Amino acid sequence: MIVLLLFAVIFLAFSILLKGFFTFGNLLTLMRTVSVLGILGLGMAVVVIGRGIDLSMIASLAVPSAVVLMLASKDYGIATSLLCGLTLAVAIGVLNGFLIAYAEIPSLFTTLAVGIGVAGIGQSGLFEYEIVPWPAQLAAISWIGQGSLFGVPYSVLAFIVAAIIVGIFMRRTRLGAFIYASGDNPNAARIAGISVRPILVLQYIIASVVGMFAGLVLSASSAGMDTRIFNLTWIYDVILVVVLGGIGLSGGRGGVLNVVIGTLLIGTIVNGMTIMNVSFEMQNLIKGMVLLAALSIDSIVNPRNEETAQQGDI
Repeated sequence: MIVLLLFAVIFLAFSILLKGFFTFGNLLTLMRTVSVLGILGLGMAVVVIGRGIDLSMIASLAVPSAVVLMLASKDYGIATSLLCGLTLAVAIGVLNGFLIAYAEIPSLFTTLAVGIGVAGIGQSGLFEYEIVPWPAQLAAISWIGQGSLFGVPYSVLAFIVAAIIVGIFMRRTRLGAFIYASGDNPNAARIAGISVRPILVLQYIIASVVGMFAGLVLSASSAGMDTRIFNLTWIYDVILVVVLGGIGLSGGRGGVLNVVIGTLLIGTIVNGMTIMNVSFEMQNLIKGMVLLAALSIDSIVNPRNEETAQQGDI
C-alpha cells in the first residue's frame, strides 16, 4: 500500500509539473515500455518468492526469441520455430535449476554464469547479425507487440494476460503453493512431504519461459531483437521492480499485485526522468540508490532469523 501511494503521488506530481507527461502519446509510450519490464518482473517474482534470484533472465529474453526469429526467417514454420525457442528456454531453466537445487551452487553465481554463457553463445556466431529482424513469416503472431485494442496496446494486454496466468498459478494451484512453502521454509516444506528440489527447478523453468515470452513481445513491438540487450541494465530494473513492489527477498511472500505496482512505479520514474532530460548515467545512479534503499528496507521489514540464514543466502 505504501508503494501504491508513492506511485500515485509521483504520478500526480509529474502530471502537474512536467509538461508533456500527462498526454495520450506519452502515456501510451509509458505503457508500452513497462509491459515488457512487467512481464520479466512476473518471472523474477516466481523465483524470488521461492527464495532465489535469476540474473539470466535477459539472456532468456534475447537468445530464445532471436532463435525463433532466425528459424522463421529460414522458412522452418511458426510452430517449429516457437517449439525450438521454447525448448531452449526450458533448457536454460533446467540448467539453472539443476545447478542450484542439486549441485547446490548459490543462485546468484549460477544464473550469472548461465546468463553470460547463453548470451555469449548468441553473440559468438549463432546469429548472423547482432540485431535479428522480425521476419515476414511471423506476421501471424506480430499482434502480440503491435497494434492496440480499444486504444490499449497489445503488449500491455500481453502483460495483463501473463499476470493473470501467473497469479492463478501461484495462488490457485498446488505447485504454486509448494513454491510459496519452499521459499518460506524449505525444511518445513520437506518435512511436509514437498519435493523441494524439483520445485526449485520448476521455478527457474517458469522464469526462463516467461523471459522468452517477454522477448517475443519486445521483438514484435520493435520489429527485431537486439541480442546486445544483455549488456544493458535491464536485469537491475527487473530486480528493482520486484523488490520495490514489496516481494521480500527472504522468500515466501508477495505476488502478482506487487509486480504490477512496482512496474508502474519504476516506469513512471524512468519516464519522468527521460522527459526531464536526465542523462542515462544519472538515471542509473538514481535507480541504484533506490534499489539500495529498497534492499535496506526489505532487510528490516523481512529480517532473516537464524533458521532462515541456515538455508543459505541468494
